Amino acid sequence: MPPPSRRILSLWFPRLGAERLIRRFRLDPEQPFAVVATQGAAQMLHSLSPGASAAGLQPGQPLRDAMAMCPDLMTRLRNPQAEAGFLGVLRRWAGKYSPWVGEMGDEGLSLDITGCAHLFGGEDGLLEAIDGDCAHAGLSVQAGVADTLGGAWALARFAGRGVGHHRSGDAVDQEARATRSRAAKRRHWERGGAAPALPAAARTQAGIEARRIAPRDQLREVLGPLPLAALRLDPDVVAQLSRLGVRRVSELLDQPRAPLSRRFGPGVVLRIDQALGQVPEPVSPVAEARPYAVRMTLPDPIGLAEDVLAGLDRLLPRLCDTVHKAGRGVRQIRLQAFRTDHTMQWISVGLARPSADPERIRPLLAMKVDDLDAGHGIDMLRLEAVQTEPVSARQPVGHLEAGKIIADRLAATTAHDDLVARIGARVGMDQITRWHPASSHIPEKAVQVMAAAWSEPAKDWPAPHAPRPLMLWRPEPVMAPDKPRLTGGLRWRGRDFTPHACVGPERIAPEWWLDDPEWRSGVRDYWRVTMTSGEKLWLFYAHGGALSSGWFCQGQFA
Repeated sequence: MPPPSRRILSLWFPRLGAERLIRRFRLDPEQPFAVVATQGAAQMLHSLSPGASAAGLQPGQPLRDAMAMCPDLMTRLRNPQAEAGFLGVLRRWAGKYSPWVGEMGDEGLSLDITGCAHLFGGEDGLLEAIDGDCAHAGLSVQAGVADTLGGAWALARFAGRGVGHHRSGDAVDQEARATRSRAAKRRHWERGGAAPALPAAARTQAGIEARRIAPRDQLREVLGPLPLAALRLDPDVVAQLSRLGVRRVSELLDQPRAPLSRRFGPGVVLRIDQALGQVPEPVSPVAEARPYAVRMTLPDPIGLAEDVLAGLDRLLPRLCDTVHKAGRGVRQIRLQAFRTDHTMQWISVGLARPSADPERIRPLLAMKVDDLDAGHGIDMLRLEAVQTEPVSARQPVGHLEAGKIIADRLAATTAHDDLVARIGARVGMDQITRWHPASSHIPEKAVQVMAAAWSEPAKDWPAPHAPRPLMLWRPEPVMAPDKPRLTGGLRWRGRDFTPHACVGPERIAPEWWLDDPEWRSGVRDYWRVTMTSGEKLWLFYAHGGALSSGWFCQGQFA
């Protein structure tokens, strides 16, 4: 017997953030309530209660506009960490339906229910059981079942939804009254406008009602009427395709693959193949990580930075001791400040090298304590090692002088890592990079840029055949006679130069196995040219290939 095809269940909790707080504070779901997220200098609606949606509010709407529409709106700041923890609770609850459960985004779960649905009376019975559990818990849920993860995700979020337009004013019900009467005659939807809405009976007969379960091997037909966003495409790509008149999945599936990939990138083709099952996309369960965290409840609220640092001095040694006994080091640490108004703020820092030494971690957190807003007071502090790595103990061995040398080297390495961590706490760890040698004879490809916090200093740099300039940039055209040797003056960046001395040439050939647009001008002869004005430039003469020959400047020596 052939093995049964995979069946994937996707669960989406569209009101996760709002309903988490509604459950906690026992609010009325029919009351307008919204969770607000800060985006730059503006506050936007992130998650809404059923009452807020009934008032006409939408996620992503600015808070000032929402308050103008609904003055009775209650709001709370978003707590992404608490929402992630709540989603983890839902993931453990979903384990009663399948042993293979993974998270999908901030508000979704994915379950591999292959061979599990019959335990609940089939797939329909399984969805009814999930709807009942969520209704009893006061949660809104939308589900979709398909042969692929992408198909189930699309059905859970877009089943039964109409196809919109990338701009307003194109639908019949948005047109002026004078033009609305002529809309039926000119049939504007045939020229790219929005198609008119069908009656309910017609939709049922046409088979485009909301279908949460896709029959086996019929995913293409079920996904066809859905909007393009159901394929998990970027919003910019969806808008571009909509301007071209492609608004449904079926219209995109019929397009040739090569032009799609060239114009919109390979991500569009990848999403199509994932949705149809031509590219595997397994459900990835989340491994339960051991939390390394300590907390301290305060008898009276605090609000000064000195008080927060005093609490940190009591929490940090306890956390570092726990991590050290586990044979691990802290790579990223987070301090959470819970306020009396049931909101929370946090600061997070990373280390260039994992460590369990409180003296190395405390200065990094102290740099960001001023970023905390105490509000009406902080009544609890929680310190968590978000990311840890195994650390092997190092002990100098040998005679006394050798031990001192090794200890000095370790201290120098620690000082360098502390410097990287301090700078990274201000500008971000990803902004600090270092160079490593690369396997290429092309000057601009001779090095590769790597993050300093996740790489070791490079050793044994290969010596170049000729000196390389201190500053290197993309080749810039130079106005000079089209000859392999400089015979007179030249003009570069709007200035006239007169060569005083030339050293070279150093011939470099392109990598013939790669199609590099920068090297389509063929073989290059590099010259170190000293000008009468003192500049030392790195010029090369391109002998021509797919492009014409000529002189270019690519760098400058110190």
